[in-house]
Formats: sequence, structure tokens, C-alpha cells
Amino acid sequence: MKVAVFSSKPYDKLHLENANDGRHEFEFFEAHMNAQTAPLAAGFDAVCCFVNDTLDREAVRQLKEANIKLVAMRCAGFNNVDLKACEEYDLHIARVPEYSPFAVAEHAVALILDLNRNIHRAVNRVKENDYSLNGLLGFDLHGKTVGVVGTGKIGVCFARIMKGFGCEVIASDPYENDAMKEVGSYVEAHELWQRSDIISLHCPLIPQTKHLINSNTIGQMKKGTMLINTSRGALIDTRAVIEALKSGQIGYLGLDVYEEEANLFFEDYSNDMLLDDVFARLITFPNVVVTGHQAFFTREALSAIANVTIANLNGVEDGKEDQVQWVKRK
Repeated sequence: MKVAVFSSKPYDKLHLENANDGRHEFEFFEAHMNAQTAPLAAGFDAVCCFVNDTLDREAVRQLKEANIKLVAMRCAGFNNVDLKACEEYDLHIARVPEYSPFAVAEHAVALILDLNRNIHRAVNRVKENDYSLNGLLGFDLHGKTVGVVGTGKIGVCFARIMKGFGCEVIASDPYENDAMKEVGSYVEAHELWQRSDIISLHCPLIPQTKHLINSNTIGQMKKGTMLINTSRGALIDTRAVIEALKSGQIGYLGLDVYEEEANLFFEDYSNDMLLDDVFARLITFPNVVVTGHQAFFTREALSAIANVTIANLNGVEDGKEDQVQWVKRK
């Protein structure tokens, strides 16, 4: 198949071509997929998109008119895909449902350790020849209560790591996972907010979870709670979190995702002005650490993403649709 790869970076090209073994013909575009860039797909059989590409109704319509056979998402999330439009236009979407739960879970733990022990601040002090400890005081993770919101493979992997630190692990999910029960216990969401010293989000972004973290749920938390999000940015109402940081209700915030990240993350804007006033305010807090959607970014994860993406393309081309990881299939 001839495949147009959008939002591509050098590491995407390397891993996709290694997994491809010459079977498919790729052309790599740095541009994000959206209604404005969809015409670039003309003449291709499939498009390969990433987490912040926007497949809204107009983009889907243009892809269908271009006779695109498949949209191969090289990620697990598909909240930026208009599934209703895909069904109406009979455009089929495949994805990579999992790649490395360890990568994301370990990054969430890294954010916790950084925030707790003020590693980001300590490193900057040492660079300035300042070795004072005032303001860097942390706490023992051992014995703390960690709330896990979403107990799929990543959530369970994270829970196991935190259990290893000697934490009490509690979880909330409408679908209970036996693997989670081996590590901790399920509680109602309101109890998780009230009991947790640390809360880590590992759930998908769906209408029911948008702004799951809001002024109401924040108000139910312990004062000084640590909040971690390595899942989807819009799980958090950023403005509400900023107010909670100002009041001290949230004591620490670690983010690898941001609800308005689509035109910000994965790009180098070091020579430009930061125009997002909300994000600009967020990163002024000394008790906030933000990384640019890199939790997935390990060698193992990139190889797995490439392998599953190629397998999806192969399955469609070979007519072995039962081997394709479909998002939406009529």
C-alpha cells in the first residue's frame, strides 16, 4: 500500500521503515492531519496518523473522496476522530491499542518522584552553584495512599510499582480488573478523591470523563494532594487546577498531557512567543512539572507501535481483517 504518514518525526520514519521491511511505500509529512492538510492524501491508499491529528467530519469526507482505504492510527487514543462521520462515510480506522504499559506507568512514577523530591528545582540550583536544601523538603512515599483512576494495563502496571514503594493502592473504574484486585482495592470515586495522597489518571477521554478533574472533584480531595496525568489532557479542567494550585488545595501537579496540546506539543517553539496564556500561567508554579507527551517515548514502545501499525496495513491489504486492530468497523 502507498501510505501518507502525518505528524511524522525522524523516529517515526526509522521505526516504521524498520518494521515495514520494504512492503509498503511510505511518504512522510511533518504536517498534522486536519481538514486543511487532508488533500495531501490524494493518490495514497492509506494514511497513518498520530494522537493530535484531527480527523473531523470535513477531514474524513476529504479522505473518503480521495479513496483512502484505511486510517492507521499509530497510537491508542482516537478522541480526535469523528467516529460517527467515519461510519457515515464508510472509512475504517485501525489503531495500536497497546504498546508498552511500562513506558507510561514508569513515566507517571518519574513525575511523582520529581515532584516529591523537587529534583527539577535541585538540578537548577546546583547549576547555579547553590547547594542549599531549603524548599526542597519531600516526604516518604512509603505508607501513602495512591488513587488510580482507570485500571487497564497501564493503570495496573502503575499500581504495582506504587505497591512496591509500600503505598496503599486504591482504584476507581466502572469495569473492575482482577489484576488490580491483586494489588489494591476498588472504591467509589468520591472515596478515592477523599482518601488519596496521590492521584494518577489512567483512563480514556470519553464524554463521561472530560474534565473529570474539576472544581467539584478537586474540592473533595485532601489539601495538598499530588495529581498526575499521563493519559489525556482534557481529563483535567486546567483553569480549575490553576485555582487549586493557587489555594494550595492541589500541592503538586505532574502532567505529560494538556487539554490544548494539539498545536503545542511535539514541536520546537523555542524561538517563538508562548501564546497560550493558560499554559503559560500553569508552568510558572514551582510545584508543577510538565513534559511534552513523552510518557510513551521508549525504544520498546516505538518498535511496538510500528509493528502493530504495519500489521494493520498488512491485514487490510491481505484481506485478513480479523488481524486488524479496528477502532470502528461496520
